[in-house]
Amino acid sequence: MTGMSAPMKSQAMEIRGHSPGVALRSLVIGLTAFLTVVDLFATQAILPSLTRHYNVTPAAMGIAVNASTIGMAVAGLVVGFLSPHIDRRLGILVSLVVLAVPTTLLAIAPDLTTFTVLRIAQGLCMASAFALTLAHLGEQCSSMDAGGAFAAYITGNVASNLIGRLVSAAVVDTLGLASNFYFFALLNLAGAVLVYFTIHRVKPMHAVHAARSPLAATIEHWRNPALRSAFAIGFCILFAFIGTFTFVNFVLVRAPLSLGRMDLGLVYFVFAPSVVTTLFAGGAVARFGTRPAIWGALAVAAVGLPLMLSSHLPQVLAGMVLVGIGTFFAQACATGFVGQAASDHRGIASGTYLACYFLGGLVGSAVLGQLFDRFGWSACIAGVGASLAIAALLTVGLTLKPRSAGSPA
Repeated sequence: MTGMSAPMKSQAMEIRGHSPGVALRSLVIGLTAFLTVVDLFATQAILPSLTRHYNVTPAAMGIAVNASTIGMAVAGLVVGFLSPHIDRRLGILVSLVVLAVPTTLLAIAPDLTTFTVLRIAQGLCMASAFALTLAHLGEQCSSMDAGGAFAAYITGNVASNLIGRLVSAAVVDTLGLASNFYFFALLNLAGAVLVYFTIHRVKPMHAVHAARSPLAATIEHWRNPALRSAFAIGFCILFAFIGTFTFVNFVLVRAPLSLGRMDLGLVYFVFAPSVVTTLFAGGAVARFGTRPAIWGALAVAAVGLPLMLSSHLPQVLAGMVLVGIGTFFAQACATGFVGQAASDHRGIASGTYLACYFLGGLVGSAVLGQLFDRFGWSACIAGVGASLAIAALLTVGLTLKPRSAGSPA
């Protein structure tokens, strides 16, 4: 990439005043991801409480809670489209500060409609920060560093699923629903503070491509068969994840498992193994290739599905562990692939991927919610399995075009 020294390429983020080691850099990247998306799935741990509070069906509450994916899909496209002209640091900062507003207002949402609108607003802010951070990583990392940087970011995403759910369940159990949202608004502001002190102001890398419009770049990305496959895989991954970890909450609280609210929060220690395994996604891709890594991850997730149909808690928890490991590992591999497959305008490519990813979550919550309400948990699991199978077929298309010696890594 022109205008960047080799040391600059090798660092995705820097603490002002000195260059951290790889471990510290990974910690900063992961913590930024954690504070960016901690609101996304934390509410799933309190779904039964919210369902009772608003006196609605599980499917209706599931759609409302996951409505944030609407905002995330829209913001992913818009931010990706405008990415060449957005200052990364300022954009991430503004997104996280504004995110605290709808998070706070959720504490006093009077009805399900208002709750849903505020969740969409949260999604708009979260995806803006998420897409800009991915673009920043793709632009500031060398090809050698990219896998580890993206894996660290997705690992922070995994940690937000675990810790966010635990914290949400604990706060609601001790202080009530409203206090939960006030607490998470403070976490949003903490994310803004972290970004302020850890990300340097860097001009968008592809602003030099002024002759090519964002629309032309978007069309070119969609014409790339490998990128199309990656976008569709992202759709399938969150479709499967949402279907599993939204509606399993209702299975866990009813007979024969009959877990209490705090116990339901503790269940999400099932994400702890994923925090560790996702860190190895970059290494797995480097050693085995993207396709074998994703196929292996999807296979792990698929093995977990029949276990979740058991009436015994240990088997259900084991199934949740495997689905979590598989889907997050596949997500890390696919995210890194998009950064490699897009020869330029990586911000647009990342935004498009995220739009498809979160659209999959929205469709998953709607389709699988209906299956759950009408036909039960077994039908919901069957839908999840079908999504994983489609993702495995799409993985065949993940091949990189050879680049010329002068092209950016």
